Amino acid sequence: MPLESAEVKELKVSLASHVTYQAQTTQVPSFLVGMDRTQILVVGLPIFLFFSDILNLFTSSPPSTSTPTHHHPKPQPQPHLEQPLPFPTQKQSGIGPTGVGNTVNIDFCTSCSYKGNAVTVKNMLESEFPGINVVLANYPPPLPKRVLSKVIPLVQTGFIVAIVAGDQIFPRLGVTPPSWYYSLRTNKFRSIASAWLFANFLQSFLQSSGAFEVYCNGELVFSKLKENRFPGEIELRELVGRRLANTGFVSGVEGAYGL
Repeated sequence: MPLESAEVKELKVSLASHVTYQAQTTQVPSFLVGMDRTQILVVGLPIFLFFSDILNLFTSSPPSTSTPTHHHPKPQPQPHLEQPLPFPTQKQSGIGPTGVGNTVNIDFCTSCSYKGNAVTVKNMLESEFPGINVVLANYPPPLPKRVLSKVIPLVQTGFIVAIVAGDQIFPRLGVTPPSWYYSLRTNKFRSIASAWLFANFLQSFLQSSGAFEVYCNGELVFSKLKENRFPGEIELRELVGRRLANTGFVSGVEGAYGL
């Protein structure tokens, strides 16, 4: 056993010295030490592709200098289009429900909240008769009602001042307060509110005329004061169209005879 152990040791020492000698004589790049085949392939393939691209860049063949050939397109026959027959056009006579040069006046009661109806009629007439001039205006009430509507605010203010400061006003005027005055003073807030609401209602009633009058070129074509109703859109369109047609006919006759 001891002899065999000594021989084994000598064999191992000689083998190790031989491996060391082979490693010293074989030169391996430093960056490849400790890398297996897969890692070498991963690193070497991009380097190979990079150098191959550089080589192709400097050894690319010059472009060919072939003379271009000119192709002349052949003219294609145009299809024969049939021209429409020249039918005679009818000349407009100008005697129609046109809106150019015509005016429609709509006088309505502003305090009666008729403005929305007036704007609706205005838009309808402008769409049916292009170029027509539609004018909206307030229809005032009669003169007596207008005068009374101006007096109501003065009476309202005097009544409220009498309720608030009647104890100082009546003695200075030398007048004995009436019996109803004391009943109104028992609840000043209710009396003032009632006077305010009643006076405003009376003033609004006096300022309202209830009118919705439609004039076409100065001629009355519809009156709410006479009919006691609002006009329908179709009805008003026919009335205005008939009036415009008559106006165009008269203008055409006057132009023909030089009147």
